[in-house]
Amino acid sequence: MNEKEIEILEILEDNARVPMEVLADMVDLSVDEVEKIIKSLEEKDIILSYSSVINWDKTAGKDSVAAMIDVKVTPKREVGFDEIAERIYRFPEVKAVYLMSGAFDLSVQIEGKTMKEVAFFVSNKLSTLDSVLSTTTHFLLKKYKHDGVIFEPEQKDKRIVVSP
Repeated sequence: MNEKEIEILEILEDNARVPMEVLADMVDLSVDEVEKIIKSLEEKDIILSYSSVINWDKTAGKDSVAAMIDVKVTPKREVGFDEIAERIYRFPEVKAVYLMSGAFDLSVQIEGKTMKEVAFFVSNKLSTLDSVLSTTTHFLLKKYKHDGVIFEPEQKDKRIVVSP
């Protein structure tokens, strides 16, 4: 990867909606050159998708329950953790799966409509997999920051200025 490609990736990671003309100016290339670089990065599966960070708490359109599940597993010979991770991330409830260091092997993020739905997923789908030894479920209560985006705006100082 060259320096321009990395620069483009960093800009898109911060704001994928930046107009192509502005992006080209930022990296000192033509619009055509930037479009070719982006197309190439997409074809190489370096750019996988473009997403938005949405504060669902401020809408009435979607009620859901999110949970993070720590999973201890037995890795399999020849494939390690990859096979069980793939089985887990194929469930539609699963939003993310990470291999972790520490007491647990995998961290699984899921979303359901209710706490009961999340509990059903853990008890009937996740914990019944052959390689899964144990799970610990943590329900998300409030998001403060996600993907670098702060959800609560800065509070203005409401104190009265007192001068001598």
